[in-house]
Amino acid sequence: MNLTLDIGNTRTKWALFQENTLTDHGVTTTEGLAHLCGQVAWQRAIVCASGDADLRPLTLTGRPVHLLSHSSKLPIAIDYATPETLGADRIASACGAWRLHPHANSLIIDAGTCITVDFVDASGTYRGGAILPGIDMKFHALHTFTARLPLLENVTGEQNVVTGRSTDQSITAGVLTATRFAVEGFVRHYRSLYGQVNVLVTGGDAERLIEEGSLARLTVERHPNLVMTGLNEILKENEK
Repeated sequence: MNLTLDIGNTRTKWALFQENTLTDHGVTTTEGLAHLCGQVAWQRAIVCASGDADLRPLTLTGRPVHLLSHSSKLPIAIDYATPETLGADRIASACGAWRLHPHANSLIIDAGTCITVDFVDASGTYRGGAILPGIDMKFHALHTFTARLPLLENVTGEQNVVTGRSTDQSITAGVLTATRFAVEGFVRHYRSLYGQVNVLVTGGDAERLIEEGSLARLTVERHPNLVMTGLNEILKENEK
């Protein structure tokens, strides 16, 4: 049984795989990692971590633990000028896309704290992508770096407004609608260059990008466990 872990600053997402099948998954606090290790049955683990994660709860079990980096053995090639700076989550999601769509062009949109756009071509080569401020980051930036703009949180309704008729609507247009326009532009750009391109959307804000937005009309796939799928593929590659 493979244990895949995506360790962030405050919480840890985990999943269990039996070969290629995801059998269980969940979220715990970073401090709850030790409890998790004792509660789930696993033989080997792989970790995707942002920052310096404390892996002692894993390593003290004596079971093999692989820390993902650009130097890990991967099922895809990396064509990136600074591979040492490439986020482990971006690597994992790219490998997940290759697992789901082998020998095909794939564009991965990960809508989290930041929004990342990553491209894997049909040869199995990661070509790079883009990093945008995430939705909540944009809302907070408008409030923090101006004197009078309010902080909008948990915005619902009128999410597709383009011409705001109030300050709140104008902020919504500048954040949600403009973000959707940007992501839609990336999708159209890659499809104009490569023809058939699978678009895989993941991350906590995936639904905010898809629902009632232009992405819903562009034939995209929602994959909430894409990073975990990629981590499992990488772990299998490093067992060889």
